[in-house]
Amino acid sequence: MAYDRFMAICHPLHYATIMSPRLCGLLVGGPWVFSCLISLTHILLMARLVLCGNNELPHYFWDLSPLLRLSCTDTSVNEIFVLIVAGMVIATPFICILASYARIIAAIMKVPSAGGRKKAFSTCSSHLSVVTHFYGTTIGVYLCPSSVCTAVKEKASAVMYTAVTPMLNPVIYSLRNTDLKGALKKLFNRKITSSS
Repeated sequence: MAYDRFMAICHPLHYATIMSPRLCGLLVGGPWVFSCLISLTHILLMARLVLCGNNELPHYFWDLSPLLRLSCTDTSVNEIFVLIVAGMVIATPFICILASYARIIAAIMKVPSAGGRKKAFSTCSSHLSVVTHFYGTTIGVYLCPSSVCTAVKEKASAVMYTAVTPMLNPVIYSLRNTDLKGALKKLFNRKITSSS
C-alpha cells in the first residue's frame, strides 16, 4: 500500500504503467509465500522443543515468546531465528515504508496549492497512522529485550497489533467518506438537539 501511494503521488503519470496487474500480484503474493515459509520454519523449530511444567500460557493466543518460555530444552536457535525474522519481516518493511513516506512528503511539499497539499496529507496520514501503530507494537513485542518486556506488556501489545489495528482500518477509511461524515454529523446534531 505504501508503494502504491508512493507511485501515485511521486510518479502519477507513470502509475498505470508501473503498477501493472503482474506487479500487484507480486506485491500481494510475494509476502504471502514468504510468510508461509517463515511460519513453517517456526513450526519445525518449535517441534524439536520439549515443553514441561505448567502448559498454560498467560496469553490470549499461542505466540512465540510465551511458547519458548514453556520449554525445558535449549531455545537459543529459536530465539536467534525470531530476532533474524523480526529484523527482516518487521524492521525492514517499516523502514522502507517510512522512507517512501519521506519521499512522498517531499513531493507533497512541492505541490503549489494549499488545498492540494491538504488533500494529499489527509490521504497519507490515515495509512501512516495505522502503519505506525501496527509496527510500533509489533516491534515492541518481537524486538524488545526480555528484561524489559513483561507478560502484561506483551499481552497488551499483542492485542494492539492483532485486534485494534484491524479494527482501526475500517473506521479510519470510512471516516474519510463524505456520505458517512454527513450521516454522523446529522446523528450528533439530532442527539444534541434532543438532549437540549
